[in-house]
Amino acid sequence: MRFTFSLHLPIALLKATALELAILAGHVLLYPTGVIQERRPAHRPADTPGTAVGPAPRPPVVLLHGFVDNRSVFVLLRRSLARHGHHHIASLNYSPLTGDLRTAAALLGRHVEEICARTGQPRVDVVGHSLGGLIARYYVQRLGGDRRVRVLVTLGTPHAGTSVAPAAGIHPLVRQMRPGSPVLRELAAPAPLCRTRFVSFWSDLDQIMVPVEAARLDHPDLIVRNVRVSGIGHLALPVHPAVATGIREALAADESASGAAGAASVA
Repeated sequence: MRFTFSLHLPIALLKATALELAILAGHVLLYPTGVIQERRPAHRPADTPGTAVGPAPRPPVVLLHGFVDNRSVFVLLRRSLARHGHHHIASLNYSPLTGDLRTAAALLGRHVEEICARTGQPRVDVVGHSLGGLIARYYVQRLGGDRRVRVLVTLGTPHAGTSVAPAAGIHPLVRQMRPGSPVLRELAAPAPLCRTRFVSFWSDLDQIMVPVEAARLDHPDLIVRNVRVSGIGHLALPVHPAVATGIREALAADESASGAAGAASVA
């Protein structure tokens, strides 16, 4: 996905900042609606093998929010996915009091197992914003989650660590997102035969990622497609319609598309 982008950087940055502030204001209003964990449908037995008619159903999609956020950040993305044929979409809230990314990754694993049992599907797709993408990556790489996760899409996730706002490092989860943290060193370790495909969206105007390239995923053992987004900031990634289109395309892409680069300008 490629669009033309001709604005000078200062103007683009001003526009992106204004959009970030508008999104933040809207999200503050929506935040209370996502505080409570979403209700889960009643369990249904797995489909009987060999009885399906027509194309195979799409894998369930799990949405995982970022630091001090909740599932309300995905209201627009969820609607977009549902309108385009994704019938099983689930969101997971993890507590802001969580002190270790690994704990949240284990919770995600239990959540994924429950979804697979309920829907009868062997694998899921995951979309993670910011810290949520890092939690999902830890589950995939370090907790055997590649057995369950077909595609992991990350949005503005600090794969290489971010150095923004040093004073914020008082929170243990923020410290784990610092460059060179023990968690990031674990994720940099070899990951042979990892079955999950990764698609990483990173923005050249993301002021939470320092440097902005920190949201690129570069690992020799992983199947990765990095998509550069121009014209928007960190908070806009899970809500902008052009990014939603890119996410839908990433989930629909054939295995042969893995490893390709991409770019998108949404200014």
